Amino acid sequence: MGWTADDVPDQTGRTVVVTGANSGIGLETTRELARNGASVIMAVRSVDRGEDAADDLREDVPDADLRVEACDLASLESVRSFADRIADADLDVLINNAGVMAIPRSETEDGFETQFGVNHLGHFTLTGLLLESLLERSDDDPPARIVTVSSGLHERGEIDFDDLHGEDEYDPWDAYAQSKLANVLFAYELERRLLTADANAQSMAVHPGYADTRLQYRGPEQRGSRLRVALNRVTNAVLAQSADAGALPTLYAATALDAEGGAYYGPGGFMNMRGAPERQASADRSYDEETARQLWRVSRESTGVSYDLPRPAADVDATI
Repeated sequence: MGWTADDVPDQTGRTVVVTGANSGIGLETTRELARNGASVIMAVRSVDRGEDAADDLREDVPDADLRVEACDLASLESVRSFADRIADADLDVLINNAGVMAIPRSETEDGFETQFGVNHLGHFTLTGLLLESLLERSDDDPPARIVTVSSGLHERGEIDFDDLHGEDEYDPWDAYAQSKLANVLFAYELERRLLTADANAQSMAVHPGYADTRLQYRGPEQRGSRLRVALNRVTNAVLAQSADAGALPTLYAATALDAEGGAYYGPGGFMNMRGAPERQASADRSYDEETARQLWRVSRESTGVSYDLPRPAADVDATI
């Protein structure tokens, strides 16, 4: 049968940040973490929707320890404000879950193409700002975990450093795939830097397979395509697994005692779209360390966020 939510170990005493915690995979991740005793900080774009989600969760998990905080990943100012407000929290896990998919081209508050800005740069910023809190732990404590949610579609992605923000040419699916490849490259590069620092922390990437969430509808809705919305409903009903099943790779990476830093986890069933989580190989491009270093440099320059981590030993002569 494989690993299920029933296998989540006791999370009492652990504090977890989940972005996009008010719906879909983020909501189901939050539910299971709270059910197993974790204190969850729900980082959400809309506090009203976040509070509604928290109220619903408490009906299912009456003793859930939930804190709802505004964090709009399309605004670096909002991300910084969120990090400042939770500076007193002793964090154990950060789950970079929120995202947008295949939407018409738009820009974030800071002028980034929205998919790259939200899915990658917003989380790059958030992770860097919360890193000190995550690393404030003794060697006897379990390692902090940073889980970044990607997508199987990262396999079609390429990082176009000459046109990262789709100003010259924009395709919504190509932009999405680029942002999801960036997620995996970031997770692996962060793991390399944590290892070099001998930090008591792990970074890993996951993908949910094909899960039935609202994510698939935002692009067609923004384009006003009722036909595409209807087709997505049919496809989801036939092929997709539930959101709670889609959350399993995230839960595994965040909580399983044998989860490993630098790994990529996803469902191991039909075409890796459904089933119990397992360790998998990501796309060949995701292991390109030169691309990862360049992406790290560009991300740092774009956001103004630097990580207090040494470069991997092989990169000591690189200017990154």
